[in-house]
Amino acid sequence: MKKSLLPFVLLSAVGAAQAQSSVTVYGVVDSNVEFATNVKNASGGSDSRFAVNGGGLSGSRWGLRGVEDLGRGLSGLFVLEGGIGVDTGTLQQGGRLFGRQAFVGLQSATYGKITLGRQYTSLDEALSNFSPAYYANTYEPVIAVVGPAFREDNTVKYTGTFGAVTVGAHWSFGTGASFGSVGGASIGGSGEAPGQFRRDSGYGAQVSYLGDVFGATIAYDQVNPSITNGSTFLGTGTVKKAAAAVSYSIGPAKIEGGYRWGRSSVSGLTLVRDDMYWAGAAYQVTPAFGLTVDYFYQRFHSSTLPSLRPPGNPWQLMFIADYNFSKRTDVYLTTAYSKNSGLALDTASIGFSNGYPLGGTKTNMLGVAVGIRHKF
Repeated sequence: MKKSLLPFVLLSAVGAAQAQSSVTVYGVVDSNVEFATNVKNASGGSDSRFAVNGGGLSGSRWGLRGVEDLGRGLSGLFVLEGGIGVDTGTLQQGGRLFGRQAFVGLQSATYGKITLGRQYTSLDEALSNFSPAYYANTYEPVIAVVGPAFREDNTVKYTGTFGAVTVGAHWSFGTGASFGSVGGASIGGSGEAPGQFRRDSGYGAQVSYLGDVFGATIAYDQVNPSITNGSTFLGTGTVKKAAAAVSYSIGPAKIEGGYRWGRSSVSGLTLVRDDMYWAGAAYQVTPAFGLTVDYFYQRFHSSTLPSLRPPGNPWQLMFIADYNFSKRTDVYLTTAYSKNSGLALDTASIGFSNGYPLGGTKTNMLGVAVGIRHKF
């Protein structure tokens, strides 16, 4: 009887393998040696620092991606992706196994795709194609541009690409994002609380055009973080961002620029009101060697709480030289100079702490890193 069942078991296994169109293991391993000036030391003063970082041009990660052809132009799909601190071997995103992305969905060849799980926001996805250094991990001020809730838990998302035009929208029932604390109250949380539909919810939308020469995008994002004091729920705040950006390609060169408006408030009180401007260019000197330069300027308005407003409007200049040995392995030099904030500008706004706090009375910081990246 066992022998008679064997052919059936084998055929079942073959059928299951054929039903799954593909499963791909992928990832990036990126690390560098860095020198940074005016970093806050243990006594509150400033010192230079040497360090090995677990990401430079890209955040190190590994992931699984699967697609199954269901017929009639419909596919099932999933992505599970986790961040890795290469310098220490630890999991990133608060120790989550798949903290970068974790979602499942259905995709139509005609109408786009619907996905459910932990995903990037519409704003983050839209601006990724208009970021001069494509969200370089070490110095590009991604959090200052899109906010700390650029990935959100418990999210339903739609994305459709129709020729050169992409449209997208998302809703999160509980973002899971933290915006720090103000006056002893914590801002942010997991949401999905009974009877509190707005608590820690988030939503946004984007429209992008990506042509061979010209590109443009507009996007909006809003998060309604919970305000808590210990275990006591005090209500919700509002964090709003809107952005527009353009790009233009001229042979081996590409120039990009954009603007982001932002406002964070609690009970009608404005915590932070700021504008972010950026411009940059990339030039492919040879097929293997490329150069990138970008500039960011953040303007804080008088409506921002004094305790959250830096002494001046932060700005940063950044440069990258990248040489590719192959399609998978490259080496790079990246350097940045910031004024009125730590590198990446993340320390200049509420809840941002990127590991580059200015020390003492210093108002500027210089960082230089040399690294290697391998994609698989």
